Amino acid sequence: MDFISLTILFLKGLAKFVGGYGIAIIVLTIIVRLALWGLNVKQQRSMKLMQTLQPKLKAIQDRYKSDPQKMQQKMMEFYKEHQFNPMSGCLPLLIQMPIFILLYSALISPQFIAEAGNQKFLFIDSLATTLRATAGLSNDGKLGASVGDKFVLGPNAQVYIGDVVKSAKIKDGAQALHIVGDLKPGEDVELSFSLDNFVLDKNLKFSELAKVDKAKVTVTNSNIRENEEITFTRNAEDYMEATVPTIPIKKNLHWDVVILIALFGITMWISQKIMMATTKSDNQDPAQAALQKSMGTFMPLMILATFIVIPIPAGVLLYLITSNIIQIVQTIVINKQIDNELAVKKEAVDDAELKNAKKVN
Repeated sequence: MDFISLTILFLKGLAKFVGGYGIAIIVLTIIVRLALWGLNVKQQRSMKLMQTLQPKLKAIQDRYKSDPQKMQQKMMEFYKEHQFNPMSGCLPLLIQMPIFILLYSALISPQFIAEAGNQKFLFIDSLATTLRATAGLSNDGKLGASVGDKFVLGPNAQVYIGDVVKSAKIKDGAQALHIVGDLKPGEDVELSFSLDNFVLDKNLKFSELAKVDKAKVTVTNSNIRENEEITFTRNAEDYMEATVPTIPIKKNLHWDVVILIALFGITMWISQKIMMATTKSDNQDPAQAALQKSMGTFMPLMILATFIVIPIPAGVLLYLITSNIIQIVQTIVINKQIDNELAVKKEAVDDAELKNAKKVN
């Protein structure tokens, strides 16, 4: 079983437990953020430490600015002396990236679309819908299509060997299905795939493959998230083929996804503002402060622009928004905890200095 199937299986289990895939995605986000809580604490402690070290670091940079190699060496020695890792802030993000990629791949996969792609959550019409995708009417015997659409095979099939019906698996579903000729929405489309795309296992043996007459497989239009169960028959060249009527589909803007993208931008902007307030220091280099301000303003805009171009499913946006909200709360809570610890340490130092002063007097 691949990682995408495992991700869908995990979400399915969560959905049964919490009552729906939307809540399951939120619970998954909470689990991930809680698992990374310790790393985020270290990250924010590192940022606080960076504030106190900034004047000494700038002194090193100014002193060795004419010798970059020497400056790099001295900075590394400085980091080692103070047990500071400048890359520690990137670690939580790097760990989250594989989870994001898996979730994205799972929510746009035919398996998820067939399982729960039409599930609604709050104002979201479909967790598998993207910004420009148009939800097609599944299982009506006709494939909704527009020029440039891609059709993929589902992972499961029913094969007919004479009068015997057996279950089988399909491999490389995203690449297996081919359109014969040009796709002309409104006209019949010819689809085919090779017998080699059947998985040979205990359900379908090699000796049985040559006797397969026809197969029922779910075909998904990956653009409009429509599923149709189609019967393919075997031709003389050992290919499974089918002719399917199509309906022209226009690509409409989904306002529920627009709202999600806007919410992501707002929550990310707030998160960036809070993080910049954490790292702000009177001793901060003006150029660095200007760079941080620019990044805090333009980073959300750049990501929003990317999301408009790349089809991000509503379920993934829900994950990102929830993650941003948790990040905001987490940053506030951890900063308050660190500030209280620093205040206690400062009070202890002041008390010790006051006692020493009294002894001297």
